[in-house]
Amino acid sequence: MRSARVRHLVVVDDGRVIGVLSQRDLGGTREESLPAGTVQDVMRSHVIVAAPDTTVRTAANLLRGHDIGCLPVVDGKKLVGDRDDSDLLRLIGQGVEKPIERTTRGP
Repeated sequence: MRSARVRHLVVVDDGRVIGVLSQRDLGGTREESLPAGTVQDVMRSHVIVAAPDTTVRTAANLLRGHDIGCLPVVDGKKLVGDRDDSDLLRLIGQGVEKPIERTTRGP
């Protein structure tokens, strides 16, 4: 995650979102503090998701209201991308108020 400069990973099983793993879940940026166990042991399994037509404002409020840093974007039950807090801050700073783009980042 560090070498790829990725702060969050969306965990999927058979195409369905089952969790989010963040640097925070792994003890931050220090390697010596890595927790023991599997991804499933340390990921957050209660995942807040957005639909492709969710507005930037609503997505930002979901992140803020749930104190999370990553918002998987799903179409039905299929992951089609994800947005994090820095993505949304950039869009808000640009004055964008439109649905989240469907194919920006993701699997």
